[in-house]
Amino acid sequence: MKNISIQIPSLSENIRIIESFIDNAKEKYRLNDDIYGNIMIAVTEAVNNAIRHGNKDNSSKNVTLSLSLEDGLIKFKVQDEGDGFNYHHLPDPTAPENISKPGGRGIFLMKHLSDEVDFKENGKVVELSFYMNA
Repeated sequence: MKNISIQIPSLSENIRIIESFIDNAKEKYRLNDDIYGNIMIAVTEAVNNAIRHGNKDNSSKNVTLSLSLEDGLIKFKVQDEGDGFNYHHLPDPTAPENISKPGGRGIFLMKHLSDEVDFKENGKVVELSFYMNA
């Protein structure tokens, strides 16, 4: 199993570092465009959430992104230094009362674009898994 990771301070402009990391993974593991697009959106969404909600835009706190590869599965793990959150009780962004609210779409998107989404450590860690030859 290969494992590579990077750590960034919680600044939204560091998303471009995450995008480069994903671009490198695309080249290295020859990901097809569909899976690459899903990974790019889901992982940057997860990192954005970690920066904004997890670490509350506190640049002295870091977000760690790691990638592991096992049995045709590429797995991205995003970890923040926040307090976590209750991921069992999330509002449905497609419900009529939530349609116009700006937040709440990130996790919804992640669940739709990833093959598996796992929250760990009270929501401080999110794992997004993608089948490489789906």
